[in-house]
Amino acid sequence: MALENCLRLSTTVGTARIQCLSPLSSRKKLVFSSYRGFNKSMLHSTVSNSNPSLYSTAGTSRKSSFVCNAREKVNEVQVVTDSSWNKLVIGSETPVLVEFWAPWCGPCRMIAPIIDELAKEYAGKIACYKINTDDCPNIATQYGIRSIPTVLFFKNGEKKESVIGAVPKSTLSATLDKYVDI
Repeated sequence: MALENCLRLSTTVGTARIQCLSPLSSRKKLVFSSYRGFNKSMLHSTVSNSNPSLYSTAGTSRKSSFVCNAREKVNEVQVVTDSSWNKLVIGSETPVLVEFWAPWCGPCRMIAPIIDELAKEYAGKIACYKINTDDCPNIATQYGIRSIPTVLFFKNGEKKESVIGAVPKSTLSATLDKYVDI
């Protein structure tokens, strides 16, 4: 998934060169060999139609580029659903933070950037997920979620603690520190 977000594709008529910027350092580049036969129809089939600005059709030389967002994608808060809950949260070997939220919830929007920051700060130590209570009410009911935002902390598949409401980052950090193996 992160690789899709770090490709830089340069095309000219008849040739293509694909580079991947390393998510660990913006100076390192992995270059995949050039090949012949890459054409506009192939570009259209590999690029999402939802963002046509990724390629340009002006002039005789066609160039396309994908911006490297790999580092951000790896540390982003991922969405968990009813179908992925057991695998991602219960089956996780690392501690897990799960935010229960809804798009219409003002306090949820206030706490979202804090959860994003924690995901980046604790990258590799914890897994951070969010679950939309409107889309997945069964999980919310199972864990007795009556107010949002609610943040649950899991370790070894067990719910350890919950924090209800839009709380300061220090509150969530202190709770996380209890469960992160140092």
